[in-house]
Amino acid sequence: MTLKIYNTLTRQKETFHSIEPGKVKMYVCGPTVYDYIHIGNARPLIFFDLVRRYLTASGYEVNYIVNITDVEDKMIRKAEQLGTDVPAIADQFIAAFLEDSRALGIQETTHPRVTDNIAEIIAFIEGLIAKDYAYESGGDVYFYTDKFTEYGKLSKQNLEELQFGIRVEIDERKRNPHDFVLWKKAKAGEIHWSSPWGEGRPGWHIECSAMVRKYLGDTIDIHGGGQDLQFPHHECEVAQSESLTGQPMAHYWMHNGYININNEKMSKSLGNGFNVREMLNKVGSEVIRFFMLSAHYRNPLNYSDDVVQQAKNSLERLNNCLANVKHRLQITNEQAGSASDEVVQTISAIGDRFKQKMDDDFNTADAVTAMFDLANEANRYLQQERVEQRILKLILEQFASMNEILGILQETQSELLDEEIESLIEQRIEARTTKNWAKADEIRNLLIDKGIILEDTSQGIRWRRK
Repeated sequence: MTLKIYNTLTRQKETFHSIEPGKVKMYVCGPTVYDYIHIGNARPLIFFDLVRRYLTASGYEVNYIVNITDVEDKMIRKAEQLGTDVPAIADQFIAAFLEDSRALGIQETTHPRVTDNIAEIIAFIEGLIAKDYAYESGGDVYFYTDKFTEYGKLSKQNLEELQFGIRVEIDERKRNPHDFVLWKKAKAGEIHWSSPWGEGRPGWHIECSAMVRKYLGDTIDIHGGGQDLQFPHHECEVAQSESLTGQPMAHYWMHNGYININNEKMSKSLGNGFNVREMLNKVGSEVIRFFMLSAHYRNPLNYSDDVVQQAKNSLERLNNCLANVKHRLQITNEQAGSASDEVVQTISAIGDRFKQKMDDDFNTADAVTAMFDLANEANRYLQQERVEQRILKLILEQFASMNEILGILQETQSELLDEEIESLIEQRIEARTTKNWAKADEIRNLLIDKGIILEDTSQGIRWRRK
């Protein structure tokens, strides 16, 4: 099976073909850094990181860009509230964003900042004016939507209906109510840059068009972001970029679904949002990734304490299985087990099923199910009195291959126990040998306080960290 991607532009799944064989150019809209990233920001970060991981594992060289909007109305207001300036706000929350991204297991990514690309943005706008797709009005510059006859093709918006709807503001400076700003005239005291149209700053949509072109070229393979960006942001990107270059902006457009909080849409008006840092401190990064990937990316995802606790419990089952396999491997000599060929075939079939689900528009919900199928098979195999090292290694290799994509399993604890804990474990073994159960339980509880959980198995004592 070959990779198929649901393309928002065509509203259907399409077989993926990269522009250049073996290489993928991919751009995802990143955060506006006026605050800590919230749980809604985390979904595209995690999902498109998974897309990049899978493409890389499939043999592609992926040029992956996630921009940072470091100048915008919200940032200006935030700076005013805190009595500082926009660059200070940007630096503070970019550092926080990068820290949170690493904590979520996001792989190293290129993050261009808007303020580092002002010259390219101005040049882009000048190109649109030269082609009569944009016009200056009172120090502002607008895109002329009537000139781009395909405006609305991505989001499938009916522009005639929009014209009389609440989403279009009446502005006498515009030739058409749908026209959107490319360059904003600076108000007194606002951060600004010099331009052919006076002091000002970029509009939101033009930023991404300019950075896509600078870092990836006129046409890219995949453009991604949240469902809320389809209109107007991505629609405006398409209009700007394709008007200037005459080429498709992206061959595949991908959008992840919303996150609801306790079955209600997350919104500031409801006050039901929370930032990623709170969740990281509460449950950890692997649980967040597991939660995010437990549903298909295009479906809405509902957050609740109960759902996240279920995710935590489910993930613990996988980590316990993985730890049991590693422990059994440490104490197992090479032996012939029963039905080993059948086990190999089953493990291979589970790996194939995992790949099939990922190839089907990144169906992570079913891919996670395949990982549980592997855990179930591993647990059955561990029940045997005699096992083979090669089978245990094969199970671990399959877990590692899946986790390379999903990034949900805990990293192996490779460090040795300190002398105090080693001594306590030895004392507990001695207490059990002499049937001093009270002392054995006391030592177990003391180790729990130190973050060490002991498990008495038929193959001996196994430990793991909380």
